[in-house]
Amino acid sequence: MFHDEPIDEARRPAGPASHDDDDSAKRATSDPDDAHAREIAELNDRLLRTAAEFDNYRKRTDREKREWSDAAAMDVIRDFLPALDDLDRALAASEKGADGGALRKGVELIRQKLTQTLEKRGLRAIPTVGAMFDPKLHEAIGHDVVPGKKDGEITVELQRGYTLGDRLVRAAMVKVAKA
Repeated sequence: MFHDEPIDEARRPAGPASHDDDDSAKRATSDPDDAHAREIAELNDRLLRTAAEFDNYRKRTDREKREWSDAAAMDVIRDFLPALDDLDRALAASEKGADGGALRKGVELIRQKLTQTLEKRGLRAIPTVGAMFDPKLHEAIGHDVVPGKKDGEITVELQRGYTLGDRLVRAAMVKVAKA
């Protein structure tokens, strides 16, 4: 039976599969090398995706840390701006020939304001004169022979030291009594 129309492959009736087609299908599903290659490709793909996700996570957390640090710095800076304004006013008053006592009083008030701001943020001065020397908190610059003082007792504070919580910000520079 002959037709004048070309045969449409999609509409061709499905006949029995040839023996060669059946063997290639079995080899594709049962070949361990192909299965391993597919598994390796899938694992490699997962590894690359995981690495990309981790890289994005790291970048996001780094950005968030910077933002938090900037926000914390902004808060601290805002707390110090009034003291900076007071210092500017004190300098302007000194140029106008203000009374030395009034200038000193103004600077003392500014120091007090700065100290309060730092203490509000958790900064604490390290006790020195009269305290016993602690190498974790104090840096001995020299020693003095002072009658009535115990060996290792701090006699002079040369520079104040500070802690922030349990962390040392700066060790106090001191002179220590030597028996």
